[in-house]
Amino acid sequence: MTSSFHRRLLLGTGLGLAAAGRASAQQDIGRAASFIQATGQDLVAAINDTRADLPTRRQRVASVLRKAVDIEGVGRFILGRWWRQATPQEQQDYLKLFEETLIRNLSARFGEYQGVRFSLGRSQQRTEDDVLVNTIIERPNSAPFALDWRVGDINGQPKVVDVIAEGTSLRLTQRSEYSAVIQQNNGSIAALLTAMRRQIQQLSAREQGGR
Repeated sequence: MTSSFHRRLLLGTGLGLAAAGRASAQQDIGRAASFIQATGQDLVAAINDTRADLPTRRQRVASVLRKAVDIEGVGRFILGRWWRQATPQEQQDYLKLFEETLIRNLSARFGEYQGVRFSLGRSQQRTEDDVLVNTIIERPNSAPFALDWRVGDINGQPKVVDVIAEGTSLRLTQRSEYSAVIQQNNGSIAALLTAMRRQIQQLSAREQGGR
């Protein structure tokens, strides 16, 4: 898993997100924008709450992400065709690791994002099933950057189904990265799980160092 990939992934607050094939109802632009507004405010509040200890802030982030993301749909899309080749135990382990990776990717960078703010830009209907909501992210001593959040309807609820940073779809980038790890290890799902565990350990160490 390359460092350039992780820079792109983390630019999107760790959300390499997808839920292909599960958006069923037409998404309302106003509802999607309100959903991103609320989700963003909750994430910013968790990141900027320096009075809380690190585990508490991480748990707040985890709660927001679990509410905003269809973890199983996201994970299955990113694993792609390899999902069907994984054993039931590997599928279960993968989804747990995937969720932990999403959470740790953000919590490991609390220090970098301290003081972060965001504002809504233009929202537009992307397809019949999803809406693209633009946001501007601002951090102290850093140039503002744009993130586009693709919001779909999942089982009657708005969910983020992709994040586009610098013109790059993060869900497709992560899918390519995971597939490359498996292919480089002769189709071994276990090799990907090992790599994910190693990544979580590295992010945990970084989190502790950036208190």
